[in-house]
Amino acid sequence: MYYPCLGIASRAIKPFLGLVDPSHTLYMPERLTANSGFDVLCHALESYTALPYNKRSPCPSNPVNRPAYQGSNPISDVWAIHALKIVAKYLKRAIRDPEDREARANMHLASAFAGIGFGNAGVHLCHGMSYPISGLVKKYKAKDYHVDHSLVPHGLSVVLTSPAVFTFTAPMCPERHLEAAQIMGADVSTARMKDAGLILADTLRKFLFDLNVDNGLAALGYSKADIPSLVKGTLPQERVTKLSPRHQTEEELSALFEASMKLY
Repeated sequence: MYYPCLGIASRAIKPFLGLVDPSHTLYMPERLTANSGFDVLCHALESYTALPYNKRSPCPSNPVNRPAYQGSNPISDVWAIHALKIVAKYLKRAIRDPEDREARANMHLASAFAGIGFGNAGVHLCHGMSYPISGLVKKYKAKDYHVDHSLVPHGLSVVLTSPAVFTFTAPMCPERHLEAAQIMGADVSTARMKDAGLILADTLRKFLFDLNVDNGLAALGYSKADIPSLVKGTLPQERVTKLSPRHQTEEELSALFEASMKLY
């Protein structure tokens, strides 16, 4: 049975105050820390590469009527890039040493920063495709999650498609994809814009491999036979998928899921 993940967005439920206290994260198990960080990573990457706010259509007659997710914009860009820089510097440290309070504090801030960014800009395909990955889970049980049922953590379901997704979206804004790859540690001094997606994808694969992330959707129990169901579960997620800088067909979504079956 498929249990969809749905979002509820309204200005009426936005908080007036947020408390960022990293001491609450000190006892998080390793994989919970990792998967939470992967969600932050994708929040930053997706909001920075989302369809620009001034290219969305139809445009409302009054800016007050814009949806909560507006697309990438100069304000959200600041938060997304700052969060990405923090993730690149501190996520591995936070995962590998739970006593590293500097890393924990900075990752907690990165989570807040990326949240401000994507809360305004939105996310796109990694998140849109993640919902059926989590909802259609079969027997997979994530390490360090003490539950009595199958579970694909949200951050894991999001990040496993990221190499394929950013390879796909890069032609629409290659300079942003290349910038993200550079922040994540890639040498882009001689890179060509047309290779931006592949460079970012390879950078993400190396980052995930270094952190012992499962080798793609196949490691979660999925196969090519599941792709039609995964695509079917993605199609209703237009709240986020329409923010992709590149429109996607059902066939293209199928190809993205297939490319995500194995990462390494």
